[in-house]
Amino acid sequence: MARSKVAVLRVRPETVLDDIARLHDLADVKQAFTPGATTILKDNISWHYPFPGANTTPWQLEGTVRALRDRGFSDLVCVQNKTVVTDAFKGEDLNGYVPIFKAYDVPVKYNFKPEEMSWSVYRPKAKMNVLDTIFPEGILIPDAFHGTNIVHLPTVKCHIYTTTTGAMKNAFGGLLNTKRHYTHSWIHETLVDLLAIQKEIHAGLYAVMDGTTAGDGPGPRTMRPVIKDVILASSDQVAIDAVAASMMGFDPMSLTYIRMADEQGLGNGRRENIEVVGQPELADQRWGFSVGDNGASRVGDVMWFGPLKRFQKLFFHTPLVNVFVMGSEVYHDYYRWPLKDKKVFDDWRVETHWGRLFDRYQAEGTLAAAPAPSPAAGQDVSASRLRS
Repeated sequence: MARSKVAVLRVRPETVLDDIARLHDLADVKQAFTPGATTILKDNISWHYPFPGANTTPWQLEGTVRALRDRGFSDLVCVQNKTVVTDAFKGEDLNGYVPIFKAYDVPVKYNFKPEEMSWSVYRPKAKMNVLDTIFPEGILIPDAFHGTNIVHLPTVKCHIYTTTTGAMKNAFGGLLNTKRHYTHSWIHETLVDLLAIQKEIHAGLYAVMDGTTAGDGPGPRTMRPVIKDVILASSDQVAIDAVAASMMGFDPMSLTYIRMADEQGLGNGRRENIEVVGQPELADQRWGFSVGDNGASRVGDVMWFGPLKRFQKLFFHTPLVNVFVMGSEVYHDYYRWPLKDKKVFDDWRVETHWGRLFDRYQAEGTLAAAPAPSPAAGQDVSASRLRS
């Protein structure tokens, strides 16, 4: 496999949209995508509350929309999903995405609404590690994803079950239906299988990863926000995750999902096979992050990886799963947020330059919204399956 390219830049609030535009050129976005194909914006809402480091930032979203439009990729659509702990509508509102969608005329589709997105069994050409066993009746994926470009918009953060999370994990919510919790005991293998499927169905793959505020600790929600002022981009989902993991202080090849993807030829996880462009010295940083546990992860460790794993079908394939859904909601939304994490968010808003930029988005909606460009001559905008 040829060497992969990962672009890394130090960014500032005053120039962040221009910085992101430069990042796209450094990462060769025009080579990554197929011209004329619909491009899915797959943002990352790990928690509907705007906890710093947990979710796609508004500048990451706006900067990517502007950069793609300026480079000829004007047929954009955002796809949202729901999880057991997040509300997509609340998340896109509280995190400041809705004014951006409106200003740039980007439609939003919800993969959990049957009237907006249908699902069909997909039979991968690649040999699956676990998904064909977990879903013996067939792997369901959204029909509208076939033939599209997709740009993943994760953040640089830790994860309680995968150590780090990024571009590869970002496919989890969009590509699998609400039964994706069946896969948690085999999460690393699942992410590798999903990448193999993405490489078969998409016209182009790309990722922009925000590390302006990175997440240290038991992510992807209850973390310690750390200002790092960096953003990364790449068309290799494995390579961008490997560089981000290394910057956080982890050996990428010690992370099962990165190692497996590298070994199976789905991308480059080894540093010697990755060319870092932009400001390559930033990739040599080691931040010393660690994961640890929180209340939710301790339950998950027992249920998905510990002695109760054998009873998984009883707990998670029956209505009993609703007990765990309710428990997670109570823990995150009625304990952690009001009693601990809202204060962290409020302090970040007041004390950091990225928090103040977030407040500007809350007040103004966008930094530099321009009218949506008219379709190119001869373009039939009604032809897009995702816009129908």
